Amino acid sequence: MNLDGTRSLEGSSVSSAWRVGSEETLHFTRAQGQPVRSEDEYAAFYRAEFAHVVRTSYLIVHDRQRAEEVAQEAFIQLLAHWGKVSKYQQPGAWVRRVAIRIASRSARRERLRPALERGTDPAPVFAPQDIDLLNAVRQLPTRQRAAVALFYFEDRPLPEVADILGCSHSAAKVHVFNARRRLAELLGEEVPDGDRR
Repeated sequence: MNLDGTRSLEGSSVSSAWRVGSEETLHFTRAQGQPVRSEDEYAAFYRAEFAHVVRTSYLIVHDRQRAEEVAQEAFIQLLAHWGKVSKYQQPGAWVRRVAIRIASRSARRERLRPALERGTDPAPVFAPQDIDLLNAVRQLPTRQRAAVALFYFEDRPLPEVADILGCSHSAAKVHVFNARRRLAELLGEEVPDGDRR
């Protein structure tokens, strides 16, 4: 903290500082006195607060890597709402509240995991038969990967695939069809006509 009440961000690539102004709102200013873009404001705020949010999260989840993931998730949400949250008196409180909520959910899941795992059979070990196929699946868009995993690897019917993906039956069919066509292109094979189900 500087003598004038500003908090210096030494070592940052953006030469800015943030201070609480007379209206008790967060202001960002460049050393040259020029207005700062929203991206610069967010970047400066991120650099100033990320380590503190990680520390707070760590005290909840007791795992350094998970605490960093929690902080990243919280800052992703902050970025989505930055235009609104940056005008708050304490945007740091907002991002901490989000991080604490995410960390609490994570800690609760970890506490419940042993009890839930005791009542189930161990998951079968997935032994890939075709590494080229797995590499090709990796190149598909997310929804198509999910459709392929459910339809082909878990052998679920299309109505169930649609329900799990939260889409219509015809949309699930399109995901499977497009994935199958793209996989055939990637693997140099022909796409058979007709649907499996």
